[in-house]
Amino acid sequence: MSLNFCFIGAGNLATQLSKVFKNKGFGITQVYSRTEQSAKTLADLLNAKYTTSIHEIDKKADIYFVALKDSVVDEVLSQINFENKLVVHCSGSLPLSCLEKYSDNIGVFYPLQTFSKDRKIDFQEIPVFIESNSEKNENILLQIARELSDSVFVLNSEKRKMLHISAVFACNFVNHFYTIAFDILKSKDIPFEVLRPLILETAKKVQQFEPEKVQTGPAVRFDENIINSHLNELNDFGDYQQLYRLISKSIFDRYNK
Repeated sequence: MSLNFCFIGAGNLATQLSKVFKNKGFGITQVYSRTEQSAKTLADLLNAKYTTSIHEIDKKADIYFVALKDSVVDEVLSQINFENKLVVHCSGSLPLSCLEKYSDNIGVFYPLQTFSKDRKIDFQEIPVFIESNSEKNENILLQIARELSDSVFVLNSEKRKMLHISAVFACNFVNHFYTIAFDILKSKDIPFEVLRPLILETAKKVQQFEPEKVQTGPAVRFDENIINSHLNELNDFGDYQQLYRLISKSIFDRYNK
């Protein structure tokens, strides 16, 4: 499938997605970013051109992939004439309709994964969710997605937003809890490494069982002695004490049913 892409954005997602597209034989004509360092760094990896001027966006690309913070999408896209080329955003939360004023051909290409620029990712294992405003555009995005991933789904905007919310709980919030655990351990000069086997085993369990079936800990049985002891130890940790209390109550309420 011979297509040329222009990437609007040069962050974590844009970096990983554009690199795998190039490896699959798609052409990357240009990278846009507000900062020259980000734009040039990614463009050099892709052997592509770059620009920091929104008015110099390549007009010859077949598809424009928008990988920006949700809050700046309108600000940036409102300055571009896409000439009704296919414009695709990569957001979990933005609806497809947010692109309607910019082109008659629009879509969504949402890979469900946490991305970092320098971390190697196997896209074949990443679920990709697409949406579009026509059967023709849907087929184009399906063909592209299937070049990358073995798990490709068509999902509307409402369901995709709920998917994104669940991902925030399963990934972003969980990682924040790792940060909290790190802080607590550091206060007692205990290395975070001691938790890594526990973290891995917990992750392995949910590959095999429903998460609800493998919940453990004092909150499940509401062991007040342990919980109160823990809360007391967290007196000097501010919000962490409140989080411990709220999460423990949420767990107990679920299993007390």
